[in-house]
Amino acid sequence: MATRSALINVMVRAAEKAARGLVRDFGEVEHLQVSRKGPADFVSAADMKAEKLLREELQKARPDFGFLMEETGASKGSDPTARWIVDPLDGTTNFLHGIPHWAISIAAEKNGEIVAGVVYEPVHDQMYWAEKGQGAFLNHQRLRVSERRNLADAVIATGIPFKGRGDHAGFLVEAEALMKEVAGIRRFGAASLDLAYVAAGRYDGYWERGLAPWDAAAGQLLVTEAGGFVGEIGGGRNPVFGGTILAANAHFHLPIAKILRGATDRKVRSAPAGAAGAADAGQG
Repeated sequence: MATRSALINVMVRAAEKAARGLVRDFGEVEHLQVSRKGPADFVSAADMKAEKLLREELQKARPDFGFLMEETGASKGSDPTARWIVDPLDGTTNFLHGIPHWAISIAAEKNGEIVAGVVYEPVHDQMYWAEKGQGAFLNHQRLRVSERRNLADAVIATGIPFKGRGDHAGFLVEAEALMKEVAGIRRFGAASLDLAYVAAGRYDGYWERGLAPWDAAAGQLLVTEAGGFVGEIGGGRNPVFGGTILAANAHFHLPIAKILRGATDRKVRSAPAGAAGAADAGQG
């Protein structure tokens, strides 16, 4: 049975405590107070309550850590080398529509490196966790990425740009290129769980553009600790802060990267003068 460190235990307890309120609110989703913070990008009262509780619990356990949180942004702690990176409710749109696919994501960063991560799926009581150099786990079961070697058998997850965000045309070019090579593409609407599912071998790979650090911080550690490879789509090595991510098993990472880069090259060549730069500028 896997033994959790003190750091992981802090993260697990905070996630479980925040989950209780989210599960209650999910059961009464039609009564939630909802406000809009941008086109097709919702924030709910449940989201804010969960973030406040997570901050309180994590700060109580590690008062010197800073924070980078989806709703309230960045704040420094007394230790400038350590902070929590938190998404209190990944899959908000699913949550608000009563779709039971959402998670709490917590990562611990030390000296610019993600050293521990937790992704908790409360509806199914599935706690994914990983610590640098110690492996990745689902509850107490060790995780390994899939061993599939034939791309034609692969199921790949992604995130589709939504209204007002991202490069829709560019995504379609990439998706079309991959659809010709794989068994299927899935879009479930929670990046942290997409990465957790790659770590668990459920998906063979995952790619997405326009991500924030709290979307990917914990999940990318799950994948690498489960034996997978994670990087930026263009080949960079900073998927947490680079804004794009490609995660896959050892057999598929390079082939998928080659397909996506080829699709990007075709998009740039076919774009009117100046359009490619404008599209890239929108991918923060």
